[in-house]
Formats: sequence, C-alpha cells, structure tokens
Amino acid sequence: MNQDFQRFGYGRGGVTTVAVRNRVLRNTYWLLALSMLPTIAGAWLGVTYGFSLFAGSPMVSVIAFLAIAFGFMFAIERFKNSGAGVALLLGFTFFMGLMLTRLLSFVLGFSNGASLIMMAFGGTAVIFGAMATVATVSKRDFSGLSKWLFMGVMVIVLASIANIWLQLPALMLTVSVLAIAIFSAYILFDVQRVVNGGETNYVTATLAIYLDLYNIFANLLALLGVLGGNRN
Repeated sequence: MNQDFQRFGYGRGGVTTVAVRNRVLRNTYWLLALSMLPTIAGAWLGVTYGFSLFAGSPMVSVIAFLAIAFGFMFAIERFKNSGAGVALLLGFTFFMGLMLTRLLSFVLGFSNGASLIMMAFGGTAVIFGAMATVATVSKRDFSGLSKWLFMGVMVIVLASIANIWLQLPALMLTVSVLAIAIFSAYILFDVQRVVNGGETNYVTATLAIYLDLYNIFANLLALLGVLGGNRN
C-alpha cells in the first residue's frame, strides 16, 4: 500500500518523485522542440537536392526505410542513458526530415503548397497541445489504449504497403484519417506515461512523442494536399 501511495506522489519520497516526473516532462519537451531543427534541415535539403530512397523500386524503398528507422530506434534505446542517445535521436529526426521529401515536393507543386504546409504544421501543433493538456490534467487512465492503438498501427502499415500496388486514392485517404486519429490518441498515452512516472527517460519519451507528431503532420499534410491543393 505504501508503494501505491508513493507511485501517485504521496508519502515519504513523494515530492522527489513528482520532481523527477516534472523534470523528465520538461526535458522531453525541450528535446522535442530541439528535434524539430534537424527535421526541418533534413526536409529542406531533401527538397532542395531531390533526395530519394530507391525511387525506382517502392518496395525496396519501404524495406530500406524500415531497416534504417528501426536501426536508429534500436541504437537510441541502447544508448538512451548517455549523450550518444541524444545525438542518435537528432540524427534520426534528420533522416525522418529527409523522408518527407517526396510528400513536401508533391505539396509544393501546388500554388498554395506553402500555405498547406503551414496549415498542417499548425494543425499538428493544435492537436498536440490539446492531447498533451488532456493527458496532463485528466484523471482517466489511458494505458488501456495501448494494445488497441498498436493493432491500429499494424492495420495502417499493412494497408499502406498494399496500396503501393493498389494505388487507390480512397484507401490512401482512409489510412491518413485513421493515422491522424490513432497517433493523436498515442499522444495521450505517451504523455501520460511520463506524467504518471511510467516513462522516466526523456530520450525514449521524446522519441515516442516525436513519432506521434511526425505521423500526424505527414498524414494531415497528405490530406490537405489531396483535398485542398490548387494547381492554378
């Protein structure tokens, strides 16, 4: 029972526990903000120099992307308690910025492309602010969402891979809408884990929330491009 009280910040050592949680959350937000810089740099360089990862073979491109991304994530987890973990995280966000090249180039092909990018960025910021606030102040436990959200991600991944060959616009739009909903809910889960003390490493916490935001932004931008792009 004493452990349960300390878990929620009561009893001896409770103040320290709350202080640790606040520090992890603060460091997470700072590192999350910092991670936007290499993402922007990677995206800018990718668009400027036409970066492409095996453009001639979509399946090879997907496999290469997954191999590199999971390699980064494994290394980040391995070195999460050292400065190398932060460096690897920033390197990963640069790579993810490069991977936005194709989507950004597509959207920038519209006369209102820059406006659509700003709208997607602003929409992502609003979603993050709302979900992070709910996760911080709500008394509801969102940990039960984990298995359902993971199943949702698997459905999205399989549908996205299938659509490489099917090329169905309706499926692409459906996947994007589902992805925005699922990763918005993941923000609730990931932020609350930090707030409740379930995640005590700010590098790992930043990685999780960064991936949520990245997927929301990319899918929101894809929706805006398809539905609101102006070729005139």
